[in-house]
Amino acid sequence: MLRAQGVVTRGTTNPNRLRRVDHWIADQLGDLLRSAADPLVADLGYGATPVTAVELRARLARRVRPDARVIGLEIDPARVAAARPAADPPWLDFRRGGFELAGLRPVVVRAFNVLRQYPEAEVGAAWDLIVSRLAPGGVLVEGTCDELGRLATWVCLDAGGPRTLTLAARLANLDTPATLAERLPKALIHHNVPGSGVHALLKVLDDGWRDAAPLAVFGPRQRWAHAARAVKDAGWPVRDGPRRWRLGELTVGWESVAVR
Repeated sequence: MLRAQGVVTRGTTNPNRLRRVDHWIADQLGDLLRSAADPLVADLGYGATPVTAVELRARLARRVRPDARVIGLEIDPARVAAARPAADPPWLDFRRGGFELAGLRPVVVRAFNVLRQYPEAEVGAAWDLIVSRLAPGGVLVEGTCDELGRLATWVCLDAGGPRTLTLAARLANLDTPATLAERLPKALIHHNVPGSGVHALLKVLDDGWRDAAPLAVFGPRQRWAHAARAVKDAGWPVRDGPRRWRLGELTVGWESVAVR
């Protein structure tokens, strides 16, 4: 039996740390949620307080559809009980559950700072279990961010497996894209070594950032956009463009970083 049935979760940190991935979900997965008969989203392992689930529900209601529902899942019953005052059924609720998703069939699952606490050998099975419980056509967004939400990375998966890797940074605080290595998803963080796809990706992004140093006078957005363009020009399967680059994001096809 997978130990991943129980979810070890994030502690109390900056309440806005997942704002970046929430906006990405609203933008990139909004059509999926708009077309769903039941626009249910699960916040898996929301942590010591329910604030990330509360914010996710508010953002989806505002940007995607007002009837979007969010269920926060935690394996610790004390955390579920503590979250109850924030519940607003049917739009926002909390249940005890782990990677089996408490029997729910959500369209989207967001799982952040969860798998980083598990052995890498368990990641694939955890992904498979979560994805098997999604609604048809559903998506898992699994990743890691720092305590303040300045650095984040995430994988987008569906029934066919991992689709994309997204790197995201708060550009005003970014010294170098190389620091994103500290927050790679569990499936990649131990493979950031010469010869690997993710190491090569971070290097070309970092080189592009360094080459664009003169653009810093125009702001970090211009510098990041130049670096992202350098990644694309180098032949990487970049899945987004200038609109997302200006937000400090870069999304590439998973096939370019998958561990062989």
